[in-house]
Amino acid sequence: MERVMNMDDPVASLRTAERRLQAAQLASDVPVLIELLADDVLFTGPDGSLLTKEDDLAAHRSGQQVLTSVEEEDLRVLAGPHLGVTWFLGSVAGTVGGQPFAVRMRYTRTWANTPAGWQVVAAHASLVA
Repeated sequence: MERVMNMDDPVASLRTAERRLQAAQLASDVPVLIELLADDVLFTGPDGSLLTKEDDLAAHRSGQQVLTSVEEEDLRVLAGPHLGVTWFLGSVAGTVGGQPFAVRMRYTRTWANTPAGWQVVAAHASLVA
């Protein structure tokens, strides 16, 4: 995918970055995930656990986590020149440790606009009934 972002419109460029992240997660595209995740990012899982970038990459590399579907229902974006937030609502399916799952999730991601482009610096996931 094209990385050139129009910073005259940070909302549009962040929306593009969020959708690149979704596609990379679905494909377990580790090189793109490396690019889009800040080195010190922390993810808060639905159970309250904290995961690092290396935890996330290891799950994709090993096949411990495999996504088979990411269906966006709603995506809201707030962005300025340096920071942004995305709120994803949708259905996610796949396997974790070989066990299938299909859930509706809300992801809130905080992004920093770096010289390399938008990068996730913090994320939180919640199950939605």
